[in-house]
Amino acid sequence: MTTLREQQDRAAARYQHRAPERAETERKQEATGTLVVDDPDQIEARAERLLGDAVGTRAVRQAGRHEGVLERIIAENDLQPSLFLGRGTAIAESVGRISLPGGGAGTGFLVGRRLLLTNNHVLPDAATAGGSFVEFDFELGPDGRPEAPAAFDLDPDTLFLTDADIDASLVAVAPRSGVVAGDRYGWNRLLKQQGKIVIGEAANVIGHPSGRRKEIAVRHNRLLDQLPDFLHYEADTEPGNSGSPVFNDQWEVVALHHSGVPRTNDAGQWLAVDGRVWDRSMGDAAVDWVANEGARISVVLTRLRALARTPAQTALLDELGAEALMGAAPTETWRTARETTGRAGLPGVPGTPPHLVFLHGRSQQGKDPAVSRVDWAGGLARGLGGVGHPPVDPARVWFPYYGDLLAGLADASAVERMAAAQAAGTVAEQVAPAGTSARATYAELIEDAAARAGFHPTATAREGIGDLLAGLQPALSWLANRSRLDDVVIAAVFRDVALYLDDDQVRRQVLDTVLATFPTSGPVTLVSHSLGTIVALDLLTRVPPAVEVRLLVTAGSPLGMDTVTKRLLSGGPRRPAVGRWVNAWCPADAVAIGCPLAPSWGGGVEDVQTDNATDRAHAITEYLADLRVASAIGGTV
Repeated sequence: MTTLREQQDRAAARYQHRAPERAETERKQEATGTLVVDDPDQIEARAERLLGDAVGTRAVRQAGRHEGVLERIIAENDLQPSLFLGRGTAIAESVGRISLPGGGAGTGFLVGRRLLLTNNHVLPDAATAGGSFVEFDFELGPDGRPEAPAAFDLDPDTLFLTDADIDASLVAVAPRSGVVAGDRYGWNRLLKQQGKIVIGEAANVIGHPSGRRKEIAVRHNRLLDQLPDFLHYEADTEPGNSGSPVFNDQWEVVALHHSGVPRTNDAGQWLAVDGRVWDRSMGDAAVDWVANEGARISVVLTRLRALARTPAQTALLDELGAEALMGAAPTETWRTARETTGRAGLPGVPGTPPHLVFLHGRSQQGKDPAVSRVDWAGGLARGLGGVGHPPVDPARVWFPYYGDLLAGLADASAVERMAAAQAAGTVAEQVAPAGTSARATYAELIEDAAARAGFHPTATAREGIGDLLAGLQPALSWLANRSRLDDVVIAAVFRDVALYLDDDQVRRQVLDTVLATFPTSGPVTLVSHSLGTIVALDLLTRVPPAVEVRLLVTAGSPLGMDTVTKRLLSGGPRRPAVGRWVNAWCPADAVAIGCPLAPSWGGGVEDVQTDNATDRAHAITEYLADLRVASAIGGTV
């Protein structure tokens, strides 16, 4: 066990010892006109990582133009793509405030579904961890008002590993009301490999300084020096930041923050900002803090991994992922595991990666399935990149296609006819399916969705199916105004849903078509969208016995509406036989009315609320780009 003061003294000694190296760095920065002046091997590794592969850097080397070129790839630039903010917001959800027994606070962050990383001086032993809890959402919301925090107890009996020298503790987090912390708030995919940051790049810190609501340091924060076990960087931090994650600009964890670095004299005494020798009576604010120090995440991973003693502990550490435990890209990791263990998979992960199946919704008629598959894979690649996973090769994705079949059965030309004859009746009437039964289901769907969105009709008495459909227009317009989707699109979606649910022949033909292009055995990750989520739930009652669906993802789904669930082949909201179920929904998505699903489906579904672009609220590519959704998929494939 080490105290914060002891860690600060050690950090100050290391910082003072490295004065000659920092002076040389500053000389190179001035001579070259760039802050990026790290070791050439570090710069090369960093450039390769930013480029996504080694091709670009190999070309630079072979052309003899290495000097200065790679530095310019990484060169400091405060301009960032807009997704920088979105990714940062999503990542910040995994950071929580640790409340300690008897008072005091620190910061911790999720690195697995049930794993929290912080400092040894925050949680020095299992007894302290057992009396502590972590609060997520302890922050201000978008409107500037405090969010309601959610407290999770720590569970050191399941796992507690700590290393005082590197100042790191890893502890399990107990579920709260059946909810696993990582399933609700996501977690950081740690990377053991090099190339995550070089001297001169930004080092962003998220934490709870002095126990306050969550804050972020993203300005005037540069990596100053790399030591074998630690990093030194500029950033505004306070004691409550102990245990904060330190990120690069791609929101990859590069270090575990543990200490500010005070300026000292030759005798090792701390100095105040006015140059006097500091003493405790002056307070921490009077200290002349010159830098910050964090333990390199690759070193933290190595140290903590070595402390695992039992098979249960080792199995739980598998949640950290292959890139944390083995330090290789996933494709390399699978190859290494086969060569060294003779098994087709990672240690602790049976078999080969699951088949990845994308199951589309409506409005896919006339499209090339191969192109659609690439579009889905592209959206997923955006999210996977944000959590440190490589993209999925579209060629290995299963893409059952029933778009033309459904369009033919639904008479897709009705929408085009309606667009050319806007004056002839309402959208609700013109887009309605044929057949009294299907039209009644269609009307029930729109009314159900509008009611859940807060619509209260002024008149409830209607006579005849024609009057019923005419009376639906206000409800349809309400949904359109709430979601900013065109009422034609919303009406067409519910028409096709009604057709599928009400017509047994349509349902059978769609399911038969999907099963014709679906794995017949082995593990499966099934990702579905819109109407495809309804098809997926029905499909799970018919898949071959040799198929094991380890992960089901539903996105933009209407499965929260009673009108839908009572017509499923399962006969109601009964959790399917899948290993894990993640449901992604956006409040602006008019099709996802009835979400989140947990209130009606129970605790077996993990709801993820996304922040899709308003004009693409229902787009599958927006859902797949969400870091939490991508992380769930990336963890299986």
